[in-house]
Amino acid sequence: MKKVNWVVVIAGAAVGLAAVVLTALGNPANMGFCIACFLRDIAGAVGMHSAAKVQYVRPEIIGLVLGAFIMSVATKEFRAKAGSSPATRFVLGGFVVIGALAFLGCPLRMVIRLGGGDANALVGLLGFIIGIVIGVQFLKRGFSLKRAYEVGKAEGGVLPIVMTGLLILLLAVPTLLKFSEEGPGSKHAPLLAALVIALIVGALAQKARLCMVGGIRDAVLFQDFKLLYGFVAIFLVVLAGNLVTGSFHFGFTMQPVAHSNHLWNLLGMVLVGWGSVLLGGCPLRQLILAGEGNGDSAVTVFGMISGAALAHNFGLAGNPDSLNEAKELVVGGISNAGKVAVLLGFVVFAVISVMNLPKEETAAVAAKTH
Repeated sequence: MKKVNWVVVIAGAAVGLAAVVLTALGNPANMGFCIACFLRDIAGAVGMHSAAKVQYVRPEIIGLVLGAFIMSVATKEFRAKAGSSPATRFVLGGFVVIGALAFLGCPLRMVIRLGGGDANALVGLLGFIIGIVIGVQFLKRGFSLKRAYEVGKAEGGVLPIVMTGLLILLLAVPTLLKFSEEGPGSKHAPLLAALVIALIVGALAQKARLCMVGGIRDAVLFQDFKLLYGFVAIFLVVLAGNLVTGSFHFGFTMQPVAHSNHLWNLLGMVLVGWGSVLLGGCPLRQLILAGEGNGDSAVTVFGMISGAALAHNFGLAGNPDSLNEAKELVVGGISNAGKVAVLLGFVVFAVISVMNLPKEETAAVAAKTH
């Protein structure tokens, strides 16, 4: 048990250090790693949305998947499997990212924002925990998206193959892709450095089974706290890095790429926590699982990319705090369309949660609503 705990701690510390280094090398502040944000940037780079400020093929995503793939093959843990409600997972993945972009960050960025002093991330953390607790109640009742089955290795390798192809495009014919000239998408670490760092992190995350939602879920369900050590390690390393570099700024307002609309920060992360429990892992974990051969997680990642594209095509994503011409604070948040999307996500998750309970539990829930 101690050995497993140390693997998780080392992996978490590596993620935290990577976030600090990548930010120092050019990634947006408090965004050394953000799965939702980086998938959004990739969606823009390949033309799935036209938001000019968030378009860039993030090598970090490619590296995470390929690092997990290489580690799983090297340790003979690559297992090609699929068939566990893929269409449902696609929808769940889409709404998880819509919730994350309402908050302006995935669970991983939430921890990184905490380490930078962004107090809005405390609100997000509360929402994340609430969402996980809701999801756990359905797990206790027997919620399941059914088992996956062994499939051909090509099926299990879909996301690593896609990411390899994307890397080749980025290196060989970048003119086919779109690149932001301003905004968050224009801020990035050097390609090779980002790729190498992410390869290492992906390999360590695969070995440690690192998952932002898993630690809290396991603590609630089984009083098992070992995955939480990784969560804490990320926070402590990022906090230390920000204190050393003078980048720690505590407060709610005018935090980098963040808004202080507390209600929608909270509700966005409730959606992320609930959906991640139903999926069996946070966005980071889905990338790692897809790298080690899980075709259902690959479908989830495609759902997350599609959700990110929808969020920016229809103006659902959050807007950061800003200052007007009189230097007065303009609190950001999400549009009415974004609010409807988040609330719709709750309805969809409730239906999926109930419909995937054992028959006797589904009947009991139906009886209570009449």
